[in-house]
Amino acid sequence: MKFGKTLFVLLMVLVAIMVMAGCAASSVSNSNSESSSNAKQTKDTKTDGKTSSSAENTVNIGFSGPLSGPAAYYGENTLSGLEMAVDEINEEGFEVDGKTYDINLVTLDDQYLPNETGTNARRLVQENNTPVIFVPHSGGVFATQVFNEKENFLIAAYTSEPKIMEQNNSLTLGIPPAYSAYPEPFTKYEMERFGKKIALLPTASQYGKDWTDALKPVWEENGGEVVFEGSIDFSKDTDFFSIVTKALSNDPDVLFVGGPSQPTALVIKQARELGFEGGFMVMDQAKIEEMEPVLGGLEQLEGAIGTLPIIESDASGAEEFIKKYKERFDRIPTAEGAFNYQAMHVLVNAMKESGSVDDPTKIMASIEDGIKTLPDENVVWHINGLVNGGAFDWKPAIGVVEDGKVLNKDY
Repeated sequence: MKFGKTLFVLLMVLVAIMVMAGCAASSVSNSNSESSSNAKQTKDTKTDGKTSSSAENTVNIGFSGPLSGPAAYYGENTLSGLEMAVDEINEEGFEVDGKTYDINLVTLDDQYLPNETGTNARRLVQENNTPVIFVPHSGGVFATQVFNEKENFLIAAYTSEPKIMEQNNSLTLGIPPAYSAYPEPFTKYEMERFGKKIALLPTASQYGKDWTDALKPVWEENGGEVVFEGSIDFSKDTDFFSIVTKALSNDPDVLFVGGPSQPTALVIKQARELGFEGGFMVMDQAKIEEMEPVLGGLEQLEGAIGTLPIIESDASGAEEFIKKYKERFDRIPTAEGAFNYQAMHVLVNAMKESGSVDDPTKIMASIEDGIKTLPDENVVWHINGLVNGGAFDWKPAIGVVEDGKVLNKDY
């Protein structure tokens, strides 16, 4: 009897241990696969893609970006261009050293959190052997630059933060133009048209702070005055009346605004409703073409200067790209989609030129050749080569809103 009781107790303890182990395993699995209950699961284009090729070999390319949370729309924009390029590449595959390959794009959600980006990058390398990982935000790029050279993967960095190219990281490819190219021409245009007093209302992120730090000395060196300095946390703030009122009480000629396009448009709308008649200097994260529908047209954007919409591009492949993008995603493309689309094609071209699909150092060394041999149909924006140790050298693209039209402003 005593033996029976003892056996029963031991069995109960064993069951409890197994249940606890199962719960722990479930917890680990969930934390690895998603950042929250709304986070996007790992996406694999081998099973999710619209096209397939006859290729017998596959190259996994990684992506870690915000696919849930307040920056999800931005993340989806960057991802859309990559998905479109992968589908085109996989229609026939591509040949390297006598073998035919296709691309499998493996995506993970990091919710715009740098620590999650680092975790995702290690997972992509260890589980999927990704020689290249696309990261569309500066925090995530900085986090992965700590170990990418040691762990041997190339970061395809979609951020205009110029400091990423100052890290002397041999395996970082800078995709968009650095924002350091904008303060001087933006300042010149707004001062000439509206005046020398500016109020600062950028996004409260580190990116917004760095952009502001780059702009302020340029504005002041040109004889301008900063009459108000604030910021907006777009992940929390939805009512901008109070801060916009404070900014306008200082009688600025120009407002510096920026962050995600949709809430930035609402800041502009609030300023106009409060009687502001000056100009807007718009950070490159916010896009004129995305703000226009929010504002019901370009009227409230009169006097704004920002990046030129991709739909104004006269590059050889732009018209067809824009047409296909609209058909597939039912919206107009922005720089995020277009530049990442072209970057993916350049990377595959570099693999062909380097003779390797898995050596990040050889691929990076062949990026310049990949640009030079890029077919005309894949050129959606003019690109000249590489600058600053590994960043794409794009043709400057600045747009201004004048008399209800977006004009290409050359400087």
